[in-house]
Amino acid sequence: MKFLVALLLAITLLSRGATAGENIGVSKSPLYTHRGYELLTTKPYLPSDFDQATFDELWKTWEEPLRSQAEKATLEERRAMAFSRYGLTVAPGDSSGKPQQYVVDEQGNWTMNCLTCHQGKVAGKVLPGVPNSLLALQTLVEELRATKMRMRKTLTRMDIGSAIIPLGTSNGTTNAVVFGVVLMANRDAKLNVLRATLPAKITHHDHDAPAWWNFKKKTRLYSDGFAAKSTRPLMQFMLVPENGPEKFHEWESDFRDIYAWLESLEPPAYPFAIDQKLAHEGQAVFAQHCADCHGQYGSQASYPNKIVPIEEVGTDRVRLEALTPGHRRAYGESWFGHFDQESAIADPGGYVAPPLDGIWASAPYFHNGSVPTLWHVLHPAERPRVWSRTEDGYDQDRVGLEVSASDQVPATATTGRDLRRYFDTKQVGKSAQGHTFPDALDEAEKRAVLEYLKTL
Repeated sequence: MKFLVALLLAITLLSRGATAGENIGVSKSPLYTHRGYELLTTKPYLPSDFDQATFDELWKTWEEPLRSQAEKATLEERRAMAFSRYGLTVAPGDSSGKPQQYVVDEQGNWTMNCLTCHQGKVAGKVLPGVPNSLLALQTLVEELRATKMRMRKTLTRMDIGSAIIPLGTSNGTTNAVVFGVVLMANRDAKLNVLRATLPAKITHHDHDAPAWWNFKKKTRLYSDGFAAKSTRPLMQFMLVPENGPEKFHEWESDFRDIYAWLESLEPPAYPFAIDQKLAHEGQAVFAQHCADCHGQYGSQASYPNKIVPIEEVGTDRVRLEALTPGHRRAYGESWFGHFDQESAIADPGGYVAPPLDGIWASAPYFHNGSVPTLWHVLHPAERPRVWSRTEDGYDQDRVGLEVSASDQVPATATTGRDLRRYFDTKQVGKSAQGHTFPDALDEAEKRAVLEYLKTL
């Protein structure tokens, strides 16, 4: 048991991701020169995960015919293949070739950062603050572990911990809530490290990262809104044993700059054609049926930060119940909650209806990433049981991911890395049920609302 506890603690950081896509600018955007962004991509706040030499050997673990293709490729081509496989992106205008999701130092050491989960691409474009819906973190770490063992290199806590605690059972999602529970279980309220103990309750489940450009609108954080918004919650995934309380005090000023960067992000404009007449009709329908929870947009913009009871919204409740009232209360009474000066909600009872700015770019939808397009959000009975996506395709008609749907995962998907390419809504925590409010609309109204959502 002590060995298992040590392995659980070893799971340190976790919660980030991305992918190498077509850049959208020739020179760096000011958003990529902001001090907050520079800190995230140049300053390591965690121990290094692996080095460049290990990354460059990952292709030898790949399945055929990809492995043979990589063997014949140049080093640069293999690196691009690896970025595509694991969900890593290069910032527009950045000629260094370094991923946004890792800090890569002059010695070639790679260290995970917050952008692992919170920076990706959509329709082949790298956009600031778009969630990383292509992140294949579990696959990356499994293949790193195999490569390190072959190269006789030391395993890190990520390599070991991921063998026990899944980092995500579908590409594009993360087991972030459990990471937070495990990391907090061995700290006191002042963040002093305690003797290793096993958390009282762990419910593994996948979560979909939110769009960071909506950070500015929120007064509370996380899908259940239990935590008051401040700089400190951004720091909780640095709770590795090497980082004591003094590090958090020292780095809080850094994260004020990171907080400022998040506040500066704006939603991307829909890049395709919009039927403005139809969108105008949809605006009226939205105002009548959707605005009470999701807010209003345009010149009369407002956002209620409303928690919708789980019995009313009806979406998968595993995420809500994975954190007990005790977990939330302990968080609020800790340094992260300013010792209860900004109290946590111990039992929020539901999920926050999110802002819908840039909603076209933040697929898949719902807190667990179970719904691939906005059309499927508006047509609850048509949501696919199992779906898989293309890397850069975009469904303009249904507004969201370009997917293939089926009734079950193919029998040919036998390995973990194959299974993670499919989203199976029958698995624990992955249900696409609920949010049946659109059933009150007729088909013409749904089409109008869908067109209106493109304008937000």
